[in-house]
This record gives sequence, structure tokens and C-alpha cells, in this order.
Amino acid sequence: MTITEPYSPNNQPITFAQITDSHLFASVDGLHHGNNVFTNLKIVLLSICDNPAIKYIIFTGDLTQDHTEQSYQNFVDCVLECNITVPIYYLAGNHDEPELLDKYFSASPFQADKEINLSHWQVQLVDSKSATPAGYVGEQALVKLKDAIQKNKNQLLMMHHHPIDVGYFIDKHGLQNKDAFWQVINSYDNIKAIACGHVHGDMTLTNAPTSPLNKPVILYTCPATSIQFDPTFDGVTALSKGPGYRLFSLYADGQLSTEVVML
Repeated sequence: MTITEPYSPNNQPITFAQITDSHLFASVDGLHHGNNVFTNLKIVLLSICDNPAIKYIIFTGDLTQDHTEQSYQNFVDCVLECNITVPIYYLAGNHDEPELLDKYFSASPFQADKEINLSHWQVQLVDSKSATPAGYVGEQALVKLKDAIQKNKNQLLMMHHHPIDVGYFIDKHGLQNKDAFWQVINSYDNIKAIACGHVHGDMTLTNAPTSPLNKPVILYTCPATSIQFDPTFDGVTALSKGPGYRLFSLYADGQLSTEVVML
């Protein structure tokens, strides 16, 4: 699907919001480590709705905590209650069933496309869901990515699992085939950055190039709408932080800027 950029005489950017890891329950009163995750999602969506610069939303997975169909419906209801009208693109996280995402996200403002074409940028949504909580970008997904990338456009990749270790317990559920993934990434010089969810916190990391010919690629992780993990514990423990999301601005000259919004 192609999105037409508005005329930007002064290199005005296209801005979008990344949201991730809502971990909803069948009940809108469901608590995840003491936090009402439906309320937190609503707080995030209302904040996005109040920002007219945001042209679309990318949800990078883990919609559900209890794996009920009602949790998917609750996400849709929350979007409608908040009067979100910008397109919402989405990926499955390890908690999600892709078929249920497609079922419940079948109407506007949801968009099933996994590639967003702008005049000077492409945003690629990369499937990293596997049969376990850990991530795996399969051969089919890698071929699809290689076929989609246009070498004359800057690239931003979005995924659920983190392809660089973050240094705490979630790494055992990170991307399992990092070598194969980075072999593909390092074969391009126009991939500006990668963004992911899954880690329940905001970080900026850089891969270690395997060759002097490879440019470093920055990884931006996104705070969750549900809870933020305490990295000092060996297991899920929530910090006393509110929900958050990440903003990206893509410029026609190839520059990218990003900021984290905590609520």
C-alpha cells in the first residue's frame, strides 16, 4: 500500500507512533502486575489522538495476555472509543494469534499491509513470531523483506522481537536466528534503523558490524502500553512507571528522529 506524502517545502517529516505490548484481558478491569492495561492503552491512544502530526500508528504486537478473543475485541473497542482515525498497521507478538488479529482488525482504521511506501522511505513490518515466546524471522519472511526493499529509498524496519540483546531476562526470548537476520540486514546500506517491542522499555542500541564495509544499524526499543519491565530482576517485575509509546519522524533527506512519550 502506498501512502502519499503531503507537500513538504521545508523537508517537513512524516510522523507516526509505535505502540506495543498492550497485554489485554477479556475483562477491561484485568490487571497485569497490578496495572489496568486497558486503561493504560486508552491513555496512550488518547495522547496520540491529541497530536495532529501523527499520520499513522504501528502496533508491534503482544495484544493479549490471556489469549481470549474478547481481548482482541477490547483493543478494537478502545481504538473506536478514542476516535482514532489514522491508519493502524500491526504485527503479531509471541502472545498473539495472527489469524485473530486479521479477524478483529479487518475494518478501518486497521490496515493489514506489511509495507508502507512513502516518497523517500519504506517502512517494513517484519514477522518474527515463532512457535515459542522467542522470536524467529523465517526464510520466507527474509525473502519477502529482500523482495520488498527498494534500494533507492531509506528503510525503517519494525518487528516484535529484539535482534540485539538488551541485557536482562527477556533476552532468552529474543530473536533466535540473529546471525541469519543480520546477514540480510548487513547486505543493504539503506536500512537506517530497526524498531521493536517485546522488551517493555525504551532503549537505543547499535549492532556491532561484522565487517568494515557494514554500517552500524540502530535499534530503538519501545515502551509498552501495559507495564515497563524492571531490568534488575530475573523475571517479569513491573517498574512504577506509566504507559508509553515512541514517535518517529521520517524526513525526505533521509534523516530520522525519534522520541519516547511516557504518560
